[in-house]
Amino acid sequence: MPMNETPSSGGGDSRPRRGGKPAEGQPVIDRAFAVLGTFDSDHRAQTLAELAQRSDIPRSSALRLARSLVHAGALERLDDGRYVVGLRLLETASLAPRGHGLRSVAMPFMEDLFHVTRQHVLLAVREGEEAVLVERLSALDASPVRYRVGGRLPLASTGAGLVLLAFAPPPVQDHAIATYAPGGEGHDDICTPADLRRMLAEVRRGDHALGRQSRPWPVTTVAAPVRQGDAVVAALSVVAPSTGFAEAGYGPAVRATARAISRRLDEDGRRTTRPGDAGTDL
Repeated sequence: MPMNETPSSGGGDSRPRRGGKPAEGQPVIDRAFAVLGTFDSDHRAQTLAELAQRSDIPRSSALRLARSLVHAGALERLDDGRYVVGLRLLETASLAPRGHGLRSVAMPFMEDLFHVTRQHVLLAVREGEEAVLVERLSALDASPVRYRVGGRLPLASTGAGLVLLAFAPPPVQDHAIATYAPGGEGHDDICTPADLRRMLAEVRRGDHALGRQSRPWPVTTVAAPVRQGDAVVAALSVVAPSTGFAEAGYGPAVRATARAISRRLDEDGRRTTRPGDAGTDL
């Protein structure tokens, strides 16, 4: 997962150098998040050496940070000395309005869609130039997917990502188009930046995205925007095997469910916003 870099006042490289002191002026909070950012689905438990190497922080500094994070509950230390993510982060993350708040509204509708499709039902929000998976419901016999709740999805090669990108601010779209390069597991119909621009226009025109991916296995996804007022706040999608996808009629079900979630978000917003209120929870 890419980490944000904090520019130094002198214009040089602010990243800590392995084996030396951290860059001058780099906030401790940035280094703490660099350590936390080393954890992913392939690195759920790490030794101190791995934390230091993957965060590019000297071992002595990584040890101090890890001890502080353990004391705060953000990390936990196993009996074998390895570190894992602590429950304190889960407690804090559950309060995120664009995570748990959105999920609590959408979940009843997602469950209905799941029972109809018996496939993967995904809910994602945009975070910068990536999408973050907020919730996923999956049948045991559904086709494999690589994305986990809390994980990040590429915008340009997933159905939910295309919806979020199509309704993102123009600078975000322009950068994604200008830097687009097809990967080994990309969208079958998007091979060039021009293809991506055309696809985003089609998503806006049809108010949904239809994506096909043949690698590493053939799947098709249909995604639709979830709105609060005039803003697209999330994308809902179904991912299923390509065989028989068109005949299954997933598209109308996904679009109808996304509209139902949008209506509930608006209703909840009107109920919770009164004169003098600070705002809604979403």
